[in-house]
Amino acid sequence: MAIEAALAEAGSFCDIVREHAQERGDTPAFTYGDETITFAELDENSNRVANALAAFGVKKGERVAFLGKNHPLYFEALLGAAKIGAVMTPVNWRLAAPEVAYILDNCCARVVFVGEGFADVLARVRGQVPDVEQVIGIDAPDHAGTDYRIWRDGFSARPPATRVGLEDDALQLYTSGTTGRPKGAVMTHGSILSSRDAVGQEGEMREWQEPVEGDVTLLAMPCFHISGTGTGIGTMVAGSNSIVLPEYDPTKALELIENYNISKIFLVPAAIQILLNHPRVKEVDFSRLKYVTYGASPIPLELMREAMEVLGCGFVQMYGMTETSGTIVALDPEDHVPEGSPRMRSVGTPLPGVELKIIDEEGNTLPPNTVGEIATRSSKNMSRYWNNPEATAETIDEDGWLRTGDAGYLDEDGYLYIHDRVKDMIISGGENVYPAEVENALYAHPKVADVAVIGIPSEKWGEEVKACVVVKPGEEITEAELIAHAREHIAGYKCPKSVDFIEALPRNPSGKILRRELRAPYWEGKDRAVN
Repeated sequence: MAIEAALAEAGSFCDIVREHAQERGDTPAFTYGDETITFAELDENSNRVANALAAFGVKKGERVAFLGKNHPLYFEALLGAAKIGAVMTPVNWRLAAPEVAYILDNCCARVVFVGEGFADVLARVRGQVPDVEQVIGIDAPDHAGTDYRIWRDGFSARPPATRVGLEDDALQLYTSGTTGRPKGAVMTHGSILSSRDAVGQEGEMREWQEPVEGDVTLLAMPCFHISGTGTGIGTMVAGSNSIVLPEYDPTKALELIENYNISKIFLVPAAIQILLNHPRVKEVDFSRLKYVTYGASPIPLELMREAMEVLGCGFVQMYGMTETSGTIVALDPEDHVPEGSPRMRSVGTPLPGVELKIIDEEGNTLPPNTVGEIATRSSKNMSRYWNNPEATAETIDEDGWLRTGDAGYLDEDGYLYIHDRVKDMIISGGENVYPAEVENALYAHPKVADVAVIGIPSEKWGEEVKACVVVKPGEEITEAELIAHAREHIAGYKCPKSVDFIEALPRNPSGKILRRELRAPYWEGKDRAVN
């Protein structure tokens, strides 16, 4: 059955996988080292997972969690949970233990799948997550409890009887929080299916979105991001093979591109730069590589030009966010030209079914070429923030328009240009960092009187975190001491790369920190306030 026809009848992405299992069961779905999982095996094994979770008492709407690096069995567990209406919550393995504990506690996960190298982290926080009743190790020799494969294979491969629909929750991804606590963005089966590359009405898909028999995708971005999990679900829906990297490694990526004839990859710009700097990059045959999709931060023209020359494939810039279940705007390959063009400064045009508008602070729609906040409406939008109606109401209005927190403008042809951020968020190496999270960690140091965190330009990471710190009278503290303190409380990528010690923070009459004044010297000469 054609994918479009299967999608028209699908009640969930589980139905699409079942369709592939019946029609192309021997086709590889995931490859990981020497192991290959076919679509028939994926469907059957995820049935076993579904029945195992149901036997444990996991009910529709409940959350299960995964703490570990990329692994094809993560997608098997995600699919199994989805078949009984449970919701997978992958946890960022780069987080510090207190942050892991918060997410597991917030999502109320009763079952946690843990990957190799993370059993110790989970053991350290178990006392803080009373809802966790069962821990299952996925190829995790450091985990002494239940082994995933033994647990899974003890149950029937018969499809579960639970009915799951497009409106049911399927995935919960945590985003950095403006107030220092991350929020769980809830995606439904419908929003996920609306956002996958293979989805669209006939004639609406762009050429780079079309599923092609024999496509092989390198899954290199982390599955705790929509870029990683979205890529895996997208290839499942398309009926193609994902070659899974545990984490991004340019040496391994180049080997896999050669050995598996990779045709598609999604990378953040920092990862593209790391790949191009590899000493072997000009020895590799990229002739089978059709598209590199990229996003999460802008890409410098010189880097884009080098990538086009070395990789010799089509490039697609993607704009989206966790709250939109991934990509909503794309700049097509034909708009990428080596000499550069005004359109290469944009992120492209909306995908089918996506509405965009630019609004002012009161929500009024602004005319073309006027900078304001980007708002979007489509079936791709998340349903809500988990157990956070206030944040949901601030983000999505009653008409379904979602405020992105990004500032930009639309030109007369509908191309979207990112200008700045309405929120104070920093994007470093594709990771979102909110100043409030970092400031909360630094404030906990007894010698800190006041602190503000800003993003400054970085050639390698796009942006990097800088802390501006006021020290308490009579106290002394070093940059290294502050950064080490922060690492005890938050993930390493959120920690400041540098610290400025200042006499006082600039504030307005109401006491709000004037971050733009702190940022201004570092962004002087830049034509936009994101890098």
